[in-house]
This record gives sequence, structure tokens and C-alpha cells, in this order.
Amino acid sequence: MSKPPFIRLDGVSKSWGGNRGVECVDLAIDEGEFVVLLGPSGCGKSTTLRMIAGLETPDTGRVVIAGRDITAEPPAARGLSMVFQSYALFPHLTVADNITFGLSVRRVPRRERQDALAKAVSLTGLAGLEGRKPAALSGGQRQRVALARAIVAGHPICLMDEPLSNLDAKLRHAVRQDIRALQRELGMTVVYVTHDQTEAMGMADRIVLMNGGRVEQADTPDALYLHPDTAFAATFLGSPPMVLMPAASVPERLLPQGAPRALSGLDIGIRPEAISLAEPAPHRHRATVRDAEFLGAETLVYLTTGTGEAIARLPGRLTIRAGEPVGIDWAPGAATLFERATGKRLAPPAREYRHAEAGASHGGSAPPRPRDATGHPPHFQTEILP
Repeated sequence: MSKPPFIRLDGVSKSWGGNRGVECVDLAIDEGEFVVLLGPSGCGKSTTLRMIAGLETPDTGRVVIAGRDITAEPPAARGLSMVFQSYALFPHLTVADNITFGLSVRRVPRRERQDALAKAVSLTGLAGLEGRKPAALSGGQRQRVALARAIVAGHPICLMDEPLSNLDAKLRHAVRQDIRALQRELGMTVVYVTHDQTEAMGMADRIVLMNGGRVEQADTPDALYLHPDTAFAATFLGSPPMVLMPAASVPERLLPQGAPRALSGLDIGIRPEAISLAEPAPHRHRATVRDAEFLGAETLVYLTTGTGEAIARLPGRLTIRAGEPVGIDWAPGAATLFERATGKRLAPPAREYRHAEAGASHGGSAPPRPRDATGHPPHFQTEILP
């Protein structure tokens, strides 16, 4: 018999003045799981988190934690900690006093507070900073204080609402690693809200992608990226996002296996890293190079097709002539079909494709592309020209 979910939302909804913020959300989270609520601004992710925390009460539905209906219970009775975007530190208290503030309020004995503090500062890399005030700390250190405060609380659940938004890119990466390592070491159940797909993909055991107050898709990061259920999921995950174009505009050999004969009203989606470029040919989708960006490990090539824009993500340095006609290729198994009207996936998504050699011959195989001494197709130029 399988273990029941540790946190469960049953049909929760919340609206303000007739405007629906969250609509009929069902969600089950296992104990020790790291779940990220991801989506654009206004999709309902923070409202969902606040209903779990008890900061908002659902209009309909139930919130269940550890088998107990806590929908109407206050936050203090739910056995959870929260980490906020704003850190929520007391400016007049030291690091040590901020970390142990909750324990002091609960009148935990001094010895226990000191033991908990020592463990928390060791786990979060704050040793030696216990006597400082928040004003003397960097943004990353302040966020670590907030994490340490959640650790000493000893609750099995930690809710995090965009905790890294105030940090620069380098600090975000470092603190992201800290959070994930702490969660694994302590076995906490974490529900984490962000609009940043990099945070979600790098940290989550499971991503709950939200759109318009509803759950668009809930799955592991790799499944959500490789097998999106909707065009919204396909284009929200990925940087650059999945390329969508009318299915009727591409050569038949590039369609996924089992594609219907009637392609009107269907879009085909391809991840930029699955696209390869070659000489124009009738069996390839035609495009014109608009621009290119060399990003160190990869080059993004911006393309104009007869039906819109596309982006190819190619490994290494690849500088080509702006305005040059090219042929777009990909392995048919790398493509996914979506109904344009509903956005829903039509054909089963690709199970696997090769990153660099997505070009295919008429027979459906994927032979290596011809390359020059630098490893690039020989017709490509060495610099971008106007």
C-alpha cells in the first residue's frame, strides 16, 4: 500500500472581488519532496503557497497536511516554516538573535537554543557572523540567516516564496546550491515559488507549472522539458523556448511518426538544440539567417522562415553571414505536434534525440553533417556581416 501524500490540496480555489486567483487546484506532495511552483506573474503560484501556509483561506477546497485537515487552522498550528523574498530580519537583532528568535518566543531552554544555533550556522556557512547585525551582511548572507531561522524551527515543511529574487546572478546560483543541499541533508519537504525556470529546473524533484490560476502540468523537470503536454509548457520551459511553426509548412520527412495527413490547425514544436543547419534543399525547411549570438559554449542562430521566427542552438562557435539562406533540419523524433486552438499536445513527444546531429536524410536516418577543419559546416562564414 502506497504512503499517502504529506501535503494535499483538494480542489482549492481563491478569488478577490470576482477575479479568480486560483481555480480548482489539486496537488499531492510527498514527504521529503522538493516541489517548485513555477509560472508567470499572476498565475496563482504565490496564492497557492499562501493557502498552504494559512496566510490565505481557500474559498473552496481543503488543505491537508500529514492526514489532518488544516484548512481553517492558523499558520502557527501547521508545523511549517517560511522563507520570504524580503528576508524578514529584525534590523536591531544580531544574526544569532534573528536565527533563534522563534525559539526564544517559544521559551525553548537556552542550552537547546545554543545547540540549534550552532548546527544552523554550521550548515549555512554563517559561523563567525553571529554577532553582526543584518545591515553588516551581504544579500546572500541575509538570505542564509533566513534559511538558518527556518532550520532551527525544526519543522518538517519549509515554504519559500521567491527567496532569491533580490540576489544577483552569481549569488543566486550559490544560494540555490545551499538550499538544495540543506533540503537533502535535513529531509525537509520544501514547496518553493519562483518565476525563474533555471531555479525550478536546477532544484526541483517535481515542477508544478501554473497558468491562469490552474495547474498546466506537474512532472519531473526532465519530463516537463522533453514531453510538454501543452504549447504553453513547451514555450515557458527552455531558454530559448521551443520553436513552434505551422506543421503544414514543413517537409513531410520532418514530421513526427504517426502524424495525421490533415495538418491544418496543427503546430510543430522543436527544441532549439534539436535543430541543425545545412545547405538549403527541398527536403529541408527553408530559412534565412537574421542574426547570431556567440555565448561561449554555444551559438544561438536567429532565423526567419516563411511562417515566422525560429532559433537554433548550436554547440561551440558558429558565426555565419546575416541574410544567408539555410536549410533547417531535425530528427523527426525530436518534434511534437500541438493543436493550435487548444494548445494541447497531439502526437506522443520524442523519447530521445541527439543534440548535435539532428539532420536526417530522406530515409529518416541522421547522418553526420559535412564539417570543415573547425568542426563546422563548410559553407558557414567566419563573421557576421550586415
